[in-house]
Amino acid sequence: MFRYFFLLFFCGQLLAQQKLDVYFDFDQYDLNTQAIQTLNSWIAEGKTYKVTKLYGFCDWKGSNGYNDTLALRRVHAVFAYLKKQNITVEKNIEIRGFGEDFKQSLLQEENRRVTLFYEVHQPSNPSPETVTLQPPLKEIIAQAKVGDRIALKQILFHNHSAKFMPESEPILRELLCVMEENPTLKIEIQGHICCDTENRYGYISEARARAVYTYLLRYKIDRKRMTYKGYGTQQPLFPIPERNAQEEAANRRVEIRIVAR
Repeated sequence: MFRYFFLLFFCGQLLAQQKLDVYFDFDQYDLNTQAIQTLNSWIAEGKTYKVTKLYGFCDWKGSNGYNDTLALRRVHAVFAYLKKQNITVEKNIEIRGFGEDFKQSLLQEENRRVTLFYEVHQPSNPSPETVTLQPPLKEIIAQAKVGDRIALKQILFHNHSAKFMPESEPILRELLCVMEENPTLKIEIQGHICCDTENRYGYISEARARAVYTYLLRYKIDRKRMTYKGYGTQQPLFPIPERNAQEEAANRRVEIRIVAR
């Protein structure tokens, strides 16, 4: 899924305009499992949202009129889910269906989407109790022992794929620096997914682990220092099926296991 941030104004609260992409199956407007997971993971972040715009898009297949209607149906499917989950929607929300009339991606699956624009309301002066600082990965690994597993929570992927989202770049760079600064460090990269009660999507967990492996390999990290493996839903942090979006987000992760130091 993509998110872009810019400052709107600061007056007691910080309002940040952001966006989230929700992807659909070909010629469908019902929310599929991955679309629901995307929305639930967003909701599970626990922030106070207000949705301001919903834009619908389609790929180029089909007539213009058909695609215009399909785009709006996708928008209304997302709108209904937001209301069901008690997400605040602006009273005069802007709803638009672009059909196929926009600059299309070469990857057709990226064109079948609804883009959700929203604001995040955060306290201007959060109390110390509400601030959780994540230690740098360098420090976490420095204290880790052989056999320890470390979750890379900031590595995010596009819906139902092993394609990194832009937000993943900082933690990937951080992992690369750790590998460069610790030439004897060896790791296993582990992929995990959530929600798959029928074991149909285990291959995605391996593809995501391999994507991290390939990223490090591209920057000249010795392949002898790394292995990768997809565990599917074999090692969930919470029982599957999960009870809520927070548990789904926790189960859907990439970890590294320290093999040697």
